[in-house]
Amino acid sequence: MINPTDIYAADRPNLLSPVVKNFPERVYVPNHTSNSVTEIDPKTFKVIRTFAVPKGPQHVVPSWDLKTLWVNDNAGNHLTPINPMTGLPGKSIYVHDPYNLYFTPNGKYAIVMAESDKQMVFRDPHTMAIKKKVAVPCSGLNHADWSADGTFFVVSCEFSGEVLLVDTEKMKILKTAMLPRTYSKSPMPQDVKISPNGSTFYIADMMSNGVWTMKAHQFGKFGFIKTGNGAHGIYVTRDSKFALISNRGEGSISVLRFSDNKLVAKWKIPGGGSPDMGGISADGTQFWVSGRYNNVVYVFDITHGKFLRSIKVGKEPHGLAIYPQPGRYSLGHTGVFR
Repeated sequence: MINPTDIYAADRPNLLSPVVKNFPERVYVPNHTSNSVTEIDPKTFKVIRTFAVPKGPQHVVPSWDLKTLWVNDNAGNHLTPINPMTGLPGKSIYVHDPYNLYFTPNGKYAIVMAESDKQMVFRDPHTMAIKKKVAVPCSGLNHADWSADGTFFVVSCEFSGEVLLVDTEKMKILKTAMLPRTYSKSPMPQDVKISPNGSTFYIADMMSNGVWTMKAHQFGKFGFIKTGNGAHGIYVTRDSKFALISNRGEGSISVLRFSDNKLVAKWKIPGGGSPDMGGISADGTQFWVSGRYNNVVYVFDITHGKFLRSIKVGKEPHGLAIYPQPGRYSLGHTGVFR
């Protein structure tokens, strides 16, 4: 960690690694039902190309070494590499049920969240050869984030309303916890993100309509912040001061201030929408997020706190990645960098 008080200190605006500094900035949108990926130039807001991938692309994930983007084709049981220099896909690799993809902080393993298989599969980060399969005692294995020191991580299980505590080195589940039924009889945890100071995990809950807070070293003890209907994705701004939370059920983005856990703004999509997963531009001025059930991508102006526009893409766009982004290495998903 380059700053012990800020996990995201390497993610400042335009602080690009030498590995990615010459990559053209693009937005990669996996169209889940269209079985394709759409590429957009964020400077012109124009679609550059759309190419086919195996069935059911869910997320576009930057590799730990920042050199490759992986399309998670979970229904088609493949990972498709994209060369970020050219924007073109390579040969797909057979990987069973790759719903989501993460990388350990030391780069030793890729972790495939095999949702339907109910397995967390540790793999070689380059060849994707299996190293260890870990059966999970929950349904809907999904999103994750790591502790400040990288020794453990927290994973959400959306269909059973649980979270898991996992030892990174031992590749072992240490504890499980059920989310409180305070605001919904069936909590549905989604994205997980740790606070910049490493003290607190935030867990979006689509059915409870907000985020749960959990101290990093008090697993299973929860607080709650209501954000909006269908709270789904959580993104840390480039100054590490705020979290942007996509409320998929009401077509809005809530802005949460980390210093006091207060909601300071809500950006609404005109006419409503379904903001799902996305990322923040390298310069920190824009937030791009998929419109899951509207077949569009939304763009928000972070500087002025407002909706900018929507861009037509394929059917059911999901975990889009804007790339490149600042950071020394990637922990996966649509771009979690350290």
